[in-house]
Amino acid sequence: MITYFTKPFRIRYTETDQMGFAHHSNYLNYFEMARIEWLNKIGFSYRELEGQGIVMPVVSANIKFKSPAFFDDLLRIKLTLKEIPKSTIKINYIIINESEDEIANGQTILAFLNQTSNRPIRCPNSLLELIHSL
Repeated sequence: MITYFTKPFRIRYTETDQMGFAHHSNYLNYFEMARIEWLNKIGFSYRELEGQGIVMPVVSANIKFKSPAFFDDLLRIKLTLKEIPKSTIKINYIIINESEDEIANGQTILAFLNQTSNRPIRCPNSLLELIHSL
């Protein structure tokens, strides 16, 4: 099972460092932006999930930087989900520029937790149904 989602975005001036590069600390924000928009697009809401007493903290994140991005660069994040979630969901990301050069890639793993006990739970059926319908 492979799910794809692509999110275009532009590097803002505030996201650059003194060298003019998009600062490395922003990349997890880019991943989150794509992840939230993908979930919204498939009809899933973090807000509703939290209302059910379930949270999804990031338990692992990695990024590999391939090439710098600069102010006003138009980039795209390609998000992939390669397996059905169980008690965690693994999401892979590739960021590319307009020339199709890879800027960075990475992965986040989020756990499904009961908000009261902070104990792991299985992926909610509502999300599984949406993923299976893709």
